[in-house]
Amino acid sequence: MNVKDSLAAADLRLLQAVQRGITAPGAQQVATGLSHAGEHAAAWIAIGAAGYLLDRRRRREWAVATASVVAAHGASVVLKRVARRHRPLDHHVEVRVGTPSRWSMPSSHATSTTAAAVAFAPLLPVPTWPLVPAMLTSRLVLGVHYPTDVTAGALLGAATAAAVRRIAS
Repeated sequence: MNVKDSLAAADLRLLQAVQRGITAPGAQQVATGLSHAGEHAAAWIAIGAAGYLLDRRRRREWAVATASVVAAHGASVVLKRVARRHRPLDHHVEVRVGTPSRWSMPSSHATSTTAAAVAFAPLLPVPTWPLVPAMLTSRLVLGVHYPTDVTAGALLGAATAAAVRRIAS
């Protein structure tokens, strides 16, 4: 087995372990709710728009933060089409939610959620970082991503938010 095949096998084993290990009542419903909220970064864009409309003093900051989310989501969609990695297709993985495409790398949910957590952190009175592990884990619980997909998405989201903030300043 070559290195690529070994990594893919480890990725699949970790995904299966998460699906076997997270069986608490309501876990799948929470994961599904997060999935719907994160679809096309809709909830994060809505939060940014609300911040922009309601927080007149920091409108520019909200605009930059929301642009970070939009840019991160867009980057993930483009990179999915470049990477062309298929979503998990293994009889040991239960797919528990529909997806808009068959491509999985990077996870757009992980990308936009991480960008939102980073970009909105200085603007909100509550910690945003808990969103990241919750969303990443939800994508595994639902069986629509491998661990490396969500990790790549989180890294892309953080990098995009930092880059947009740097460009804007």
